[in-house]
Amino acid sequence: MTDFTMTRDADGVATIIWDVPKKSMNVLNLEAAAELGRLVDEAIADTGVKGVILTSGKKDFAGGMDLNIIAKMKESAGDDPARGLFDGLMGFHALERKIELMGRDLKTGQGGKPIVAALPGTALGIGLEIPLSCHRIIAADNPRAKIGLPEILVGIFPGAGGTTRLTRKMGPMAASPYLLEGKLSDPKSAKAAGIIDEVVAPENLLARAKEWVLAATPADMVKPWDQKGYKLPGGAPYQPSGYMTFVGASAMVNGKTQGVYPAAQALLSAVYEGALVPFDTALKIEARWFTHVLMNPSSSAMIRSLFINKEALEKGANRPEAPDQSVKKLGVLGAGMMGAGIAYVAANAGITVVLIDATQDAADRGRAHSEAILDKGVARGKVTTEKKAEVLGRITATTDYAALQGCDLLVEAVFEDVTVKAEVTKKALKALPADAIFATNTSTLPISQLAEASDKPDQFIGIHFFSPVDKMMLVEIIKGKKTGPRAVAKALDFVRQIRKTPIVVNDARFFYANRCIIPYINEGLRMVAEGVEPALIENAAKLVGMPLGPLQLVDETSIDLGVKIAKATKAAMGDAYPDAAVDKVLFRMADLGRMGRKSNAGFYAYSDKGDRLGLWDGLAAEWPVSADQPDVSEVQQRLLFAQVLEAVRAFEDGVLEDIREGDVGAILGWGFAPWSGGPFGWLDILGAAPAADQAGALAARFGARFAVPTLLAQMAERGQTFYGLFGGGQKAAA
Repeated sequence: MTDFTMTRDADGVATIIWDVPKKSMNVLNLEAAAELGRLVDEAIADTGVKGVILTSGKKDFAGGMDLNIIAKMKESAGDDPARGLFDGLMGFHALERKIELMGRDLKTGQGGKPIVAALPGTALGIGLEIPLSCHRIIAADNPRAKIGLPEILVGIFPGAGGTTRLTRKMGPMAASPYLLEGKLSDPKSAKAAGIIDEVVAPENLLARAKEWVLAATPADMVKPWDQKGYKLPGGAPYQPSGYMTFVGASAMVNGKTQGVYPAAQALLSAVYEGALVPFDTALKIEARWFTHVLMNPSSSAMIRSLFINKEALEKGANRPEAPDQSVKKLGVLGAGMMGAGIAYVAANAGITVVLIDATQDAADRGRAHSEAILDKGVARGKVTTEKKAEVLGRITATTDYAALQGCDLLVEAVFEDVTVKAEVTKKALKALPADAIFATNTSTLPISQLAEASDKPDQFIGIHFFSPVDKMMLVEIIKGKKTGPRAVAKALDFVRQIRKTPIVVNDARFFYANRCIIPYINEGLRMVAEGVEPALIENAAKLVGMPLGPLQLVDETSIDLGVKIAKATKAAMGDAYPDAAVDKVLFRMADLGRMGRKSNAGFYAYSDKGDRLGLWDGLAAEWPVSADQPDVSEVQQRLLFAQVLEAVRAFEDGVLEDIREGDVGAILGWGFAPWSGGPFGWLDILGAAPAADQAGALAARFGARFAVPTLLAQMAERGQTFYGLFGGGQKAAA
């Protein structure tokens, strides 16, 4: 079985069909690329072939390159990996250049056959780069199709000709959202932008492609950049208009990436340098910069966490053996922001939902939350009125627990209070089927304690959603001491149904995500108390890749919530409580009535409309700024190590069972420096020995919270890496 096949019709039109066996989406691998090259050679050599249609045997065209292969390219490139990578990339460029010329002689302009890409649906990554080398791109009018080059989102950039071709087709300015931001478009939008050439009704796709092939003229077969007198749209870099474009682009890239994402800077360099030279030389420059990115450990770490590990978790890498546990009918207790959000994502995924609250008004408000989200989708043209009605029709808002009959999963999302949760749990269990799984959505309360309200603790589990539910991709599944495998499988299958990414952890204080993010916030608050300039704290965090500084983050989550968590933690830990210095800052802010963004007053100042204006100018009066300020690198080390050491301890303690979940959960859950691949990815980039040395130095200066975990110390002594030891999902005790 092959990925590409070719047929010829009586009119001399050859059709190359891309259809990867046993896959729902076409992805390219090295063997398939060679197959495509051989078929193109056949079509060129066959005098009976007048032209070629390149299309797909599936509903979509292609999802891109198999990133598992890209992740392994460096390892398989031999003793000189940079040379091996570059040569491999130039092989892709040679294939696409062959498609682009289709037998035409570049010097004489003679010969050649027309080739058109006919896209039935989605075309991403190399699934668009190959069509860009064709003489024309025709797409089916499929509103669900996505067309674009999203490579930047996983730490690389379009390195198989996409960067050079899209820039020369559209101009650097017009191409920048698609290259630097990974913007995806539906076919009509892609045509309007100039990415593709034509959109037709799906049933006319192949007929129109054949019509174009048979009518193509020699001029149709010459790409703009191969024509005499070609000029780069928007101006070359040395022209005034082009100069301004690249100055602005450089500022934009550095502003958005803070210099920690190598792919964006490399892409901009490839565009700039490539625009100064002939097309074929530009392809070599693109390949060199792509090689440079692949040689950077950041790209490997991002691909591993954001694609390979994420995909493995979504496919059930840690799912226990159990029959299919797909949810047919979901009950949701509590129609506040979390419960309403859970109801929406479930209904949007096709699940029937019963949304219960204490009053009908509250339940109706919860359902209205879904309506508001859908209305925004309708206004943006992303949701039809029929789809809106369909989703809302799946949500029953009520106060009647009897409506829970037939629910196979219930998610409780009421107030964070053990007594309140126990009360509604017992009430709901009376109405639920005997085999229903009961899940509690909590971010702090122990699952094993909450399970005491159930007479079936093996069917009780924690499902921790992140807010806002409809936008946050991570779901943390927490196993109590008595949680059974079917409950875990149920939770995992449910998360897959709602198209989110799950991690599974064991019950412990703050579970995994909050266990790691609270030390990050606390370290920022400690530095405020020490007299570190608040702007230095916030900007140091952003310069190392954190999406929000710790002070902004505590404002967003609310200071009174921080106070509540601190009081509960202190009550539980007693004399062992380590965060008294943090409480002095947090409690003082609460006493001042500065509860964060929700009160328009926190560590930041806000306008009446809630817009963040800047750091509150009263901070210095409360905590005077010291004359001697630390280096940015010291602040960054404190903020990062506060998180990663806690992640290691969570793994060491068995709360986290799989470092892949630790890395994916950190990036998706609280935005831990995505360029690093996550806490364990970052430690592997840094090296266990240097990491242990730096942590030890921090512990000597700032206290036991930076003490080197035993596991990290052992790995440092032995020269080991986390992914070398545990990358296959092994537990710390293994």
